[in-house]
Amino acid sequence: MVDFDPEADRVIKARLRAIWSLGNYAAVAAETVSPLGPVLVRAAGISGSDRVLDIAAGTGNAAIPAAETGADVTASDLTPDLLNSGKQLALARYVHLTWSLADAEDLPYPDASFDAVISCVGVMFAPHHRLAAAELLRVCRPGGRIGLINWTPEGFIGSLFAVLKPYSPPPPPGTQSPPLWGNREHIESLLAGQVRQFRAERRTLLIDRFAAPEDFLAFFKAHYGPLLAVYESLAPSPDRINALDEELLELVKRYSARAGGMVMDWEYLLVTATRS
Repeated sequence: MVDFDPEADRVIKARLRAIWSLGNYAAVAAETVSPLGPVLVRAAGISGSDRVLDIAAGTGNAAIPAAETGADVTASDLTPDLLNSGKQLALARYVHLTWSLADAEDLPYPDASFDAVISCVGVMFAPHHRLAAAELLRVCRPGGRIGLINWTPEGFIGSLFAVLKPYSPPPPPGTQSPPLWGNREHIESLLAGQVRQFRAERRTLLIDRFAAPEDFLAFFKAHYGPLLAVYESLAPSPDRINALDEELLELVKRYSARAGGMVMDWEYLLVTATRS
């Protein structure tokens, strides 16, 4: 298992809560990644008879569609602000589910307590991958299903984090990069010996809501917590802010040029497996 300082871990988790409380992730989810939730629910075969846990559920992008099947769904997340936004979204859609404050690396649920455990671009942001994977496996019953959607390192969001890395404070020792969860070999190593019927498929999400690269940058600088956190850290350095702006605009242009205009394909890895 991972050896780390509990006090240092508390600092890391507090920082993650602060990052994901910045901006308005509900707007990001609604405007970009909302199609992924139903994709994951279908891939995991969730139905009205299931007890389902959505780890790092955010504002409920997958948890709410899962609950709409009639399943008994618990949406867990480290960040209270995201859960509160999700509750309001669920109320607006007349959907009932349980919202639970929980650390993906230390889940407060009994062993084997869920028929399906899912995460849609969520658990990948847990800093200690083996701890998060071990907890994910622990709470899934034998014969239960696991379903994950994670951004690939080579796709747009993985490349976005690669651009941000030189402008960001160094990561805490012992933590791992989120897009590694989008690497098939990495996930296989995390789940090794604990699952069967493992499947991993690269897919793309079509993003066509931005009229120009500048529109994308303005939207994400206003709403996406990880990006806001980097820009806040650069506040004393206007030259570095301008340099990051230029790199991000070039990134968007590169990923939109393939399809023409301002249409982007964001690559993700869809993983499904059955708990051994």
